[in-house]
Amino acid sequence: MTQFWQICQVATAETFIAISNRALNCNGIMANVLRIAVVDPNDETRESLKAVLLGLDTVWLEAECSRYEFFADVVKQTNPDIGLVAMDSDSAQAIELVAEVAAQSPNCTLLVSSGSTDGRLILDSMRAGAKEFLTEPLKEEDFAAALQRINRQNFGEKQTSQECKVIAVAGATGGVGSSSIAVNLACALSEVPNNSVVLIDLDVALGDADVFLDTIPEYTLADVAQNVARLDLTLLKKSLTKHSSGVHLLPRPVQLEEASLITPDRLQRVIELLKTSFTHIILDTSKGFSDLDMQAIQIADDVLMVTQLDLPCLRNVVRLMMTFDDNEALRDKVKIVVNRAGQDSGQISLKRAQETIGRDIFWQIPNDYRVMVEIRNNGVPLLQHAPKAGITNSIKQLGEALCGTFSDESEGVDSGSKSRRWLSLWPAK
Repeated sequence: MTQFWQICQVATAETFIAISNRALNCNGIMANVLRIAVVDPNDETRESLKAVLLGLDTVWLEAECSRYEFFADVVKQTNPDIGLVAMDSDSAQAIELVAEVAAQSPNCTLLVSSGSTDGRLILDSMRAGAKEFLTEPLKEEDFAAALQRINRQNFGEKQTSQECKVIAVAGATGGVGSSSIAVNLACALSEVPNNSVVLIDLDVALGDADVFLDTIPEYTLADVAQNVARLDLTLLKKSLTKHSSGVHLLPRPVQLEEASLITPDRLQRVIELLKTSFTHIILDTSKGFSDLDMQAIQIADDVLMVTQLDLPCLRNVVRLMMTFDDNEALRDKVKIVVNRAGQDSGQISLKRAQETIGRDIFWQIPNDYRVMVEIRNNGVPLLQHAPKAGITNSIKQLGEALCGTFSDESEGVDSGSKSRRWLSLWPAK
C-alpha cells in the first residue's frame, strides 16, 4: 500500500491534482464530457469555480492547481480538453501562463475568468491564446454557453468524449460460469480494433479474474478505491494490470479485510473516471448481490444474468427478476444468458425455461467442459487457447450483439425468428 500511495503524490507540493467529488445522476452514467483543468491561487474563488463546474453534467474536473507556475505542467500531464485560468490573483502572470500553455499544449482550449471587465485585459488575454473570457462570479448558464461555443468551434460534429459501454456480469448462483464469461467477453471485445477494455473483479472475497489471466497484479481495487480522491486518469491507468490480450485488469483485494475500503460511492467514482478513457468496462460481480454488486448493476448499461438450465438456477432467476422488475431502469437492461447449454439430456428445455422465467433468453453459450478446464488451469483466455472453438465464437458474437455489430450472416445463426436467432449462435459440431 505504501508504494501505491507514493505514486499518488503529486510532483510538487504546491500542485494539487484530484478528481472532483462531482454529483452523479441516479444511474451513475456519465454523458459525453469535456475534461477541464483549473488554476486559481485564491482558495475561495477556486472553490466557487469548482462548485459551478460540479453542477454541469458536460464537464469533468480533471485537475486543479493552486499556483500559476505549475499549471503548464499540470496541463501537459493530464491533457485536458479545456484549461480555465482565473486571472485576478495576478493578471500579468496569468496572461503569460495562457501564452505558455497555448504554445505547449495546442489541443487544450483555454478559457480565462476575471472579476474585471477592463477592455485591455480582455484583449491581452485573447491575444495570448484564450478562446473565451468569463466574468466572475461565474454563472452556470454563462459557462454552459461558453462550452457550447467551444464545441461548435473546435469539435463540430465530433463527440467531445468517447462513448463507453458498461456491462455487468452476474450469476444466478455460484458455479454457473459468470466469471469465465466476464473474462472471455472482455478479451473478445479487446480484440476489436479501437476498443479499449477494462475488467473489474467485484467478487472482493473470492474473485479469480487474475487467475483466469495468469497475472500477479501490483495494485488492486482496494488500493484504487482508497485513493480515488487523489487519482487522476494517468495514475489510475498505472494501477491497472494489462494482459497480453489487451484487457486492463483491476482485481479484487488481496486481504479480506481490505474489502471494506471498497464502498459503492468509491466504486462509482472509479467507474466514472474509467469511462472517460475506455470504450468498454466489464464488471464481474459476486454471487451475493451485495450493495457493491447492486451499485455495479445500477451503473451498467447491460446486465448479463448468467444461468444454467436447471431448476435451482431458474428459480433464482425468477426471484432476482421479481426484484429487478420493480425498477424500470433495471428491468429493461437485464439479459438472460444460458451457459453450458446442451451439456446433457437432463436439462430443462429452452421453451420451459422461458415460460418459467417469463422472458426470452438473450443468448446461449455451448458446453465445452474440456476447453474451459484447460483455460482455467493454464490461465489463458479462449481467444488464445482455442480461437476456433464453438464456445469462443459464441462469446465473440455475444460481444457483437451487445455492441450492436452482430450480423444475421454470422456463422451459426438460425434463419428463423429473431427470438430464435438468440438461441442458435454457435456452429454445429
